[in-house]
Amino acid sequence: MTFHALVDLDGTITDPRPGILGAYRHALTSLGLEAPPADDLLWVIGPPLRHSFPKLGVVPERINDALEHYRAFYQAGAMFDAPVYTGMPETFDVLRAEGVRLILATSKPHVMARPILEHFRLDHHFHAIHGSELDGRNDDKGDLLAHILAEEGVDPAKAVMIGDRLFDVKAAQRHGIPSIGVLWGYGGHHELTEAGATHLCAAPDALAALVTAVRAGRA
Repeated sequence: MTFHALVDLDGTITDPRPGILGAYRHALTSLGLEAPPADDLLWVIGPPLRHSFPKLGVVPERINDALEHYRAFYQAGAMFDAPVYTGMPETFDVLRAEGVRLILATSKPHVMARPILEHFRLDHHFHAIHGSELDGRNDDKGDLLAHILAEEGVDPAKAVMIGDRLFDVKAAQRHGIPSIGVLWGYGGHHELTEAGATHLCAAPDALAALVTAVRAGRA
């Protein structure tokens, strides 16, 4: 049976801070709202846009306007302002060589995730690329994983979810999939531990060995 690694994008493969925070601040100012300093917006990296904008003062009837401003700015180039974490391409090389099938599992719309992976020449590593829809479907990470399991024939007992936020951990738990919480992203040790991550990984160069251990039942 093929072993699958379901991999988050933002905060796991790439550091999206410059592009995402710039897009959020642009959307807020375009609506006439005050944009918090970038350092006060780090919490928005991970959750779906529709969940975060209300917490930033956007009223329900203006959420779609905020999304339009955000996406226009983001797709104009900010989406590529997200450097790849050192060691991730090499990790993917190792996992693929060991027969692990990689599937992208991001709350970001797949129409944005795919060109990001292509831009950084990472798309060839992935058997499939899955994300949310622009209309909000599969915004919830648990719903997204349900979609992936059905579409790709993934056996939860032969899979692992890799991500940096509690949303990745909770989604994996919902489907009985072990999780690896990565500590170089935006969740951090406390959030991932409290969420119940099965394993923690401190650095990209340790990730392939940990996935191999999970696959073999040694972790």
